[in-house]
Amino acid sequence: MKPAKNSATLQVAVSIMEVIMNIVIALDSFKGSLSSLEAGEAVRTGIMRVFPQAETAVMPLADGGEGTTQALTLGMKGQLQQVEVTGPLGDKISAQYGILATEKTAIVEMAAAAGITLVPPHQRNPLRTTTYGVGEILLDAIHKGCRHFIIGIGGSATNDGGLGMLQALGYDMLDEAGKTVPRGALGLKVLAQVKDQQVIPELKKCTFRIACDVTNPLCGPQGCSTIFAPQKGASAEDIQQMDQWMHHYAKLSARIHPQADPQASGAGAAGGLGFAFLTYTNATLESGVHIVLTETRLEEHIAKADLVITGEGRLDGQTAMGKAPIGVAKLAKKHHKPVIAFAGSVTPEASLCNQHGIDAFFPILRGISTLEEALTPAIARQNITDTTEQVMRLIHILT
Repeated sequence: MKPAKNSATLQVAVSIMEVIMNIVIALDSFKGSLSSLEAGEAVRTGIMRVFPQAETAVMPLADGGEGTTQALTLGMKGQLQQVEVTGPLGDKISAQYGILATEKTAIVEMAAAAGITLVPPHQRNPLRTTTYGVGEILLDAIHKGCRHFIIGIGGSATNDGGLGMLQALGYDMLDEAGKTVPRGALGLKVLAQVKDQQVIPELKKCTFRIACDVTNPLCGPQGCSTIFAPQKGASAEDIQQMDQWMHHYAKLSARIHPQADPQASGAGAAGGLGFAFLTYTNATLESGVHIVLTETRLEEHIAKADLVITGEGRLDGQTAMGKAPIGVAKLAKKHHKPVIAFAGSVTPEASLCNQHGIDAFFPILRGISTLEEALTPAIARQNITDTTEQVMRLIHILT
């Protein structure tokens, strides 16, 4: 009798046990609990309980958002850096970024200096919050020799069009009287001219890969002020005014950078920070998952693997729409590799993941618990390891 078509993956899984397994492990972080590498190591421990001779590679995984700096820097043997910068409210804070030895590449999350989680809810006001600290991180990395940057721009507290970042890099943002404009979106209100004579010369030699999955333009009904500013504390009146200021900012920018395009896809990301990068630097906006997968050369490891394991804190319908685990699965299927996934929790819509390369997925919760208990790192680590062990045992008896 001919085997059913859907038995192909099972046959592969059985056949790979005939030799020492080569397993690639690439999990996104379990947010609020374990980092990408911590989750991956927990999977490795479970594998070793059953297949102690298996060859395993734990690879960093992220989508350009929270956790990207640690995942890429530590996963690629780089060094984490701490630098004092200006926070979104203007006070001094300590921000972290990474430097990879290869080609002196800096890994930066804008949220480390201007993230919404840095601002208490009652103080959120995009008229005043600034991206100045983001520019200070870039300056620190440039002074340490970095000329290539990978930057995640999710989770911002700002709507200043990248004005603060540009000021930190040496751009003079001036009002009608020739005085420096205030930071925050209020600076855009009185902005009359942009001068670039004081910009650090090294900036021309720098390249920026911006992890951005937002397609909104800078201005208009789908612009950053209308769509994102409300969650940052803006009133209806603020939104209308800021959108007008953004239009004016774009026109001023075009005087010294004719390629300025406020309608460019992603220009409205991070309160207009996308526009600043596209207009004032040598930048490209790319899928965060794509950047991470290419930078880590994950495909090279997958091509040699017998089995690929991925996952994240929660598998749901959003996962199937292209989040990090699906990016891993697509690479695996390109090379005809079986894929399994582990998750802290799954929703009914997670079954869509089976149509996008994940052959089987497994929730790790092993009993009734509170969310707080489930997120406890030690418990989450143990749950991942124990669940992995049981899946490996199933694979073992099929050999």
